[in-house]
Amino acid sequence: VQLQASGGGLVQGGESLRLSCSGSGLTLEGFGMGWFRQAPGKEREWVSYRGSRDGTRAYADSVMGRFTISEDVDENTVYLQMNGLKPADTAVYYCAASATVIASAVMSPAAYGSWGQGTLVTVSS
Repeated sequence: VQLQASGGGLVQGGESLRLSCSGSGLTLEGFGMGWFRQAPGKEREWVSYRGSRDGTRAYADSVMGRFTISEDVDENTVYLQMNGLKPADTAVYYCAASATVIASAVMSPAAYGSWGQGTLVTVSS
């Protein structure tokens, strides 16, 4: 079971990036999928969540209206479209999967059993 996150890079404020999280050994459609980020010196922070099979989407207040989580079932890939990027969005972004996460726990890293390796997003001012 492996998650592979990609798509990070260096952009200027206001620009966009799309992160990808592909799965091998597991069908992402059947898992609750989360995106988290961790800035230097800070704790890992929840960004977004996609519920398994029920269409649930959730976002942290800090990214609401700018980020969108989506999925390509055929490609077994979950995306995080990030628009209007700000320097405060600079962080390593991680995708995570859970077969058992409940609604009250989607923001907790401990609720996810599988993690991608992280992809660095740097936003310059």
